[in-house]
Amino acid sequence: MAEFKKMNLASADLVAERIEQLKQLLPEIATEGGIDFDKLRLVLGDEVDEGTERYAFTWPGKADAIRQSQAPSTATLRPAPDESVNWDETENLYIEGDNLEVLKLLQHSYHGRVDLIFIDPPYNTGHDFIYKDTFADTVANYRAQTSSESQSNSDASGRYHANWCSMIYPRLRLARELLSTDGVLFISIDHVEVANLKKICDEIFGESCYIAHVAWQSSDNSNNNALTFSEDFNDILVYSRDPSWKPNFINDPEKRKHFRNPDNDPRGPWFDGNPVNNPGLRPNLQFDITTPSGKIIKHPANGWRWSRESMDEKFKTGELRFSEDETRVIRRTYLADMEGLPPSTLWTDFEKTGHTRRAKYELKSLFPEVAVTSLFSTPKPTALIDYIMQIGSQSDSVIMDFFAGSGSSAEAVMSINAREDSHRRYIAVQLPEPTDDGNNLFDMGAERIRRAGAKIAAEVEEANRQLRLGEEPKQIPDIGFRVLKLDESGIERPKPGELLLDVVKPDRTDEDIIFEMMLKWGLELTLPIEKVDAAGYSCYSVAFGELICCLEPGLNMQVLDAIADMEPRRVLMLDRNLDDTTKLNAVQAFKRVEEKTGREVELRTV
Repeated sequence: MAEFKKMNLASADLVAERIEQLKQLLPEIATEGGIDFDKLRLVLGDEVDEGTERYAFTWPGKADAIRQSQAPSTATLRPAPDESVNWDETENLYIEGDNLEVLKLLQHSYHGRVDLIFIDPPYNTGHDFIYKDTFADTVANYRAQTSSESQSNSDASGRYHANWCSMIYPRLRLARELLSTDGVLFISIDHVEVANLKKICDEIFGESCYIAHVAWQSSDNSNNNALTFSEDFNDILVYSRDPSWKPNFINDPEKRKHFRNPDNDPRGPWFDGNPVNNPGLRPNLQFDITTPSGKIIKHPANGWRWSRESMDEKFKTGELRFSEDETRVIRRTYLADMEGLPPSTLWTDFEKTGHTRRAKYELKSLFPEVAVTSLFSTPKPTALIDYIMQIGSQSDSVIMDFFAGSGSSAEAVMSINAREDSHRRYIAVQLPEPTDDGNNLFDMGAERIRRAGAKIAAEVEEANRQLRLGEEPKQIPDIGFRVLKLDESGIERPKPGELLLDVVKPDRTDEDIIFEMMLKWGLELTLPIEKVDAAGYSCYSVAFGELICCLEPGLNMQVLDAIADMEPRRVLMLDRNLDDTTKLNAVQAFKRVEEKTGREVELRTV
């Protein structure tokens, strides 16, 4: 009798993946049960730190926080088309749920596919909503906590900072896994936890992946009633997935002011002072230079930035020159040669990066009938996130915000797409945190995105009515989003010794099961889904045959041949619809697909 593989209903097991990577790298440490640590220590030799004292950052509960990031999830994301906008066409996701569970569930589908993450997590002011993670029934715990009126982390708590660290650590660990090799993370924070956040990020990403510590002037009006200092800026920490990451250079008017042309250089404005030394040790670039008068200039400690031949050429072009006393090499950078300028770590231009009061104005303009700013005390302006996207993303990047709050990131993505005719996509995640007026923050964010999208579409249409001669009309960007909601799996797990003929829970639709299979099979959750006919049998095709879901009875040989003619890559069938004959027929039908296409058809059942 043919045996089909059961569908794995758990999220990615990151520990198992790490162990497999170790086995591939060091096959001699592999055992039947996992890893031989004694042999691993032997292989690593002197690199093992066996000292009792070492530099480390820890807190009560850190071990549990690490385990939280490693524990797979068996939950799912259920589609909510009625709450979505442009369900069939959009490539954006707005997800309701605890972001720890959601980040786990997205590992199969979006591992290494997110290009930029911006988050504005709780600052731990004593009044922030701090989700308390558990190893028990995570979905039940999530529902219980989000239905309560308060989950603040009181500063009277004996574990005030520890609770916050335990909350942020597993989420950042999972977020790193989602970043692409050229991906980057921007985290907005303030003075209360910035030091702890820096240590956590250094540990998770590695100190070599620290990019910048930005000071963003978040207030346009100093607090004259402050008891000590008026706090007018927030911190933004920037970390990359790979240490070689570089930001996009930008046309920054402020930095152009550094360029002058006092000597009427025919090449235009210039700036002296950019480094000529190498940032890393390069022995092959450690050579001395002889000046025109015969003086010797010793090489910098790490070596020069270029080879001897390249430096000779730069002296000829004027990019390099000697100081008047011929003791130094000076590098001249011309504005005309700059495609852009490196971004600064000091953001004080309100036109460019906005401020908190402007963010509140943005909300008021979209919600004139609601005191929405009382719900979002410190929203982020779209200008800030727009600037971050200019620095850290490309025109087709996937942008993620798993503390979505008021929905600023989603609006910023739609706005930059409208302005640049680009195709950035967003994944936003938000808890349905209850509000005093009986609503919740997820619903408020969804409504903000709907209204912002309609406003952007109207502005594009109005601009197209006033085109200049020869000007092409602008395209309305993707202003839609698919709403997905965290919930328990739609598949029952039989108890030991129990036989279930039908494992699909009675309250689940076909679409619920399809999305759970997409999620667990690693398919993007914005792929098109259509109902198709196979010899009179109705089934579902995801991404034009990437996955065929057969959820109804009636799988005879004729139907299976018709499905095989679609040349699918994956096929899901329900155990309740299969007998021995049907299984044999399925094996024969899809074997022909493998012979024709040269690739295996993955068959799974639940």
